[in-house]
Amino acid sequence: MLALRAAQATVLVAIDGPGGSGKSVLAQSVSRATAAAGTPVSVDGVDDFFLPSEQRLPGAPAEKPIGTDFDWGRLRDQVLAPLRRGEPARYDRHDWKRDALVATCEVPPGRVVIVEGVYASRCELAEFYDLRVWVECPREIRLARGLARDGEGARQRWDQDWMPAEDRCLEQHRPRERADLVASGAPA
Repeated sequence: MLALRAAQATVLVAIDGPGGSGKSVLAQSVSRATAAAGTPVSVDGVDDFFLPSEQRLPGAPAEKPIGTDFDWGRLRDQVLAPLRRGEPARYDRHDWKRDALVATCEVPPGRVVIVEGVYASRCELAEFYDLRVWVECPREIRLARGLARDGEGARQRWDQDWMPAEDRCLEQHRPRERADLVASGAPA
């Protein structure tokens, strides 16, 4: 459970880890416990900052700079920086089915704000957070979860694009080493 410190209006929390590791489950669990304690909380996903296809660089994610299919600059400028200044955050979220930015989301300050998703605590964003959590889980469990969610047709994308790109991020950005807390997303 997270509680606001008296001297700080907004607490920013990153829950990062590779795809299928259990980040969303952890974020929802922390959110429920925080809200039950009477502290306002928001959960915002890095997936909301996925770029529409016409804005993405061509090629497989593993061949491009780390995380370039996600607009981490927009996450920084429209969410993290305003909240850090005590201002409301406003952003359009990516609709995966429509492959477009839709529906402006607003996040008021003065609450716990959980940003969950792959690349949430990449180097350029890490210092905005008060708490950085890394969720790890064995590769075979993550792949099985991803295929259960996305279907067998997504296997090639998981095997050849997303997982290799995440491996590169882990190696180059070292989010696990920067984490304040490392959690297991594997079943007990």
